[in-house]
Amino acid sequence: MDIAPPVIRQHLIDPEICIRCNTCEATCPVGAITHDERNYVVDAARCDLCMACVPPCPTGSIDNWRTMPRQAAYSVQDQLGWDALPPELTPLQLAAAAGGAGDGSAPTPQDDVASEGNTAAAAAAPGTQAGSSPDDAPHGHWGATVPPWSAAHPYVNLYGPRAASQSVTATVSGNVRVTQAGTEYDSHHIVLDFGAMPFPVLEGQSIGILPPGTDAAGRPHHARQYSVASPRNGERPGSNNVSLTVKRVLQDHQGRPVRGVASNYLCDLQVGQAVQVIGPFGQSFLMPNHPRSHLVMICTGTGSAPMRAMTEWRRRLRRSGKFDGGRLLLFFGARTPQELPYFGPLQNLPRDFIDIHFAFSRQPDAPRRYVQDLMREQADTLAPLLADPDAYFYVCGLKAMEEGVVQALKDIAQQAGLGWTATAATLKQQGRLHLETY
Repeated sequence: MDIAPPVIRQHLIDPEICIRCNTCEATCPVGAITHDERNYVVDAARCDLCMACVPPCPTGSIDNWRTMPRQAAYSVQDQLGWDALPPELTPLQLAAAAGGAGDGSAPTPQDDVASEGNTAAAAAAPGTQAGSSPDDAPHGHWGATVPPWSAAHPYVNLYGPRAASQSVTATVSGNVRVTQAGTEYDSHHIVLDFGAMPFPVLEGQSIGILPPGTDAAGRPHHARQYSVASPRNGERPGSNNVSLTVKRVLQDHQGRPVRGVASNYLCDLQVGQAVQVIGPFGQSFLMPNHPRSHLVMICTGTGSAPMRAMTEWRRRLRRSGKFDGGRLLLFFGARTPQELPYFGPLQNLPRDFIDIHFAFSRQPDAPRRYVQDLMREQADTLAPLLADPDAYFYVCGLKAMEEGVVQALKDIAQQAGLGWTATAATLKQQGRLHLETY
């Protein structure tokens, strides 16, 4: 009696929908996801179907599967060359692909895991490997994938690949530098107007920008993701526009010279020029709307964009007298004050409205200070908020900050007699700790 050869349900990422936000790679606890300059891909040999990467994906591009013989699974190299997902194999094609793969042996336990997805490995807590301790989980594991219970309903994927319409055209109505001239970090506040085209966004959501032109292989540039820096009713109240905070990229993370395609395109835009936009994206990094809810915002550089949106929305509600808001705390890091976006406007916000703490890591004749250092100094303030069901924590900035921030929260919780594993699990389940790093 012939036994069917082992098959797997191979996890794949749709390159037509993916906006290359790095959320999946940052979330994967087993290092199964990687990328090159073009595509994000999943290594079938390493993926254990823990599903940790699926809920945080802002576009749904991660939620794609193909039934494949294990020996004929698509390789990482195959996937890196794709412009679109291959179609699902028909039964005849599946049998042909299996070819000599079937050797008469029964499927292994790992094959059962891959094809069924309901064994201990798949049933483990999202973001952890089966059998691992929660305290050993990656820091990204603690980030919520659900929004605050009182968050407004977000609209996602209204424009872009696979949507009812393709990209929407926005017009540049403003472009101003928001870091001091003459400094290395050239960051811009860019306002995009959608005219009569509906484009609803909430604080914490993002959009995709499609740079014109093609890459070195002659293919159109893929979309780049940017967090929205304006509140839900527009950069100007009642307008159909959004603002972005964009840093001009002139070097990579290793300090090597490189000219960022989208960032330089955006920073050089002139008022009146047209921009192709897709989105909006994001269903969890949203602010609460219920009265007396507290916001703790922790960011570096252009990670301030969603924090600006949330702060401005609360400021407008406060001025209207329609909202009984809770506390707002901002921990904002940069190398120097000159390189910190919106430094001037932040200085003018009322201190009874928001409590601001700046950390500068490259100040002349001063010790290096980071946001996690400021958090530890404010442990007496933050510990009660960790235990308060109406307090929400938002972290946005470079990936390097995530470990330090989560470790600081862990230390603060433990010093206050709060068990970190239980506290962090509650924060995640209730949509109270959101991590968006890149």
